[in-house]
Amino acid sequence: MLYYLFEYLDKTMDIPGAGVFQYITFRSALAFMLSLLLSTIYGKRIVSFLRKQQIGETVRELGLAGQNEKAGTPTMGGLIIIFATIIPVLLFAKLHNIYIVLLIVTTLWMGTIGFIDDYIKIFKKDKQGLKGIFKIFGQVGLGLIVGSVLYFNPDVTIRTDVAKRDIFKVTTENVIKQAPVYEKSTATTIPFFKNNQFDYAEILAWTGEGYEKWAWLIFIPVVIFIITAVSNGANLTDGIDGLAAGTSAVSVLALGIFTFVSGNIIFSNYLNIMYIPNSGEMTVFIAAFVGALIGFLWYNSYPASVFMGDTGSLTIGGVIAVLAIAVRKELLIPLLCGIFLVENFSVVLQVAYFKYTKKRFGEGRRIFLMAPLHHHYQKKGYHESKIVTRFWIVAIMLAILSIVTLKLR
Repeated sequence: MLYYLFEYLDKTMDIPGAGVFQYITFRSALAFMLSLLLSTIYGKRIVSFLRKQQIGETVRELGLAGQNEKAGTPTMGGLIIIFATIIPVLLFAKLHNIYIVLLIVTTLWMGTIGFIDDYIKIFKKDKQGLKGIFKIFGQVGLGLIVGSVLYFNPDVTIRTDVAKRDIFKVTTENVIKQAPVYEKSTATTIPFFKNNQFDYAEILAWTGEGYEKWAWLIFIPVVIFIITAVSNGANLTDGIDGLAAGTSAVSVLALGIFTFVSGNIIFSNYLNIMYIPNSGEMTVFIAAFVGALIGFLWYNSYPASVFMGDTGSLTIGGVIAVLAIAVRKELLIPLLCGIFLVENFSVVLQVAYFKYTKKRFGEGRRIFLMAPLHHHYQKKGYHESKIVTRFWIVAIMLAILSIVTLKLR
């Protein structure tokens, strides 16, 4: 909203300094600072409200050290993340940008699913919360919306005419002078490869001429799968104080770098990556989201004053998935969100091995002391803070390696 106000003032009254709102970097900085302030200062009021309403976590008997101390800790803290993200975005982002619209819808959609799940657990006293099938329906529904918009909306394009050239000869002038050619595409980026574009439509090449118009049959299911997998991965990672928020902030910050360079024609040309018009605006959303996650850690770091609940974890996973898909970096998710992947995989392995050994040997055996993986280390006697800090370090290493793929091919 403030973006449009200052744009109007700059054009009609020529007020000195009003034009600074045209810069994504300036608006991103403001969004980050406001989000951080909202989550830390007003987050306290939300935590107090949740505590007064006795919206506390019911802790299952898992046999973990310090577990009983967490009983009654307020949950639904994901509301802090959502409010501290949405308000700065509404103030500083271009609200007519299709990517911003998608991210706002994703935040509210997944936040609502998570809120319903937490509500059922707390007020209906049902530890299972929202039935898994309804969660899946919600995630699939969001995937259909995101996939359809990214495929059919005319504002979602990539520039295809920027030819490969000597990077030392790239200048603002010789890039912009080219007649731009923008087109719809289901192309994505394969990390670590030089000629690294892959078009989902190519999977249907065997069907013959005109196969491109059926690319949505591949693209939309891929989007649905990614959103479902990443949101569930974030949900599983939210098990100990500060783990999900901290690792997610690192991943989202890395995605911020990708969105900024992909939305800038000079940087994208220099790095020989896709130029995605209007995608740079997502940097404003990312700045607000990172600020909200860091601010949330003020209350969620050990010992936590509030848990994010599914309200926060499902939102985080959905936002990360949509960001990666929008900037054509979804194939980097296994690396960038390696923590989510390992947490998910540890549960799948544990369940599969338990069922296999029970069928073969008559008794179920386990690979880990407990799944997801962070509980395994808790069972081994590691303190929560040590586990979280080490997971953060791994997340930072994975984020750096993901960023390096911009040049490492």
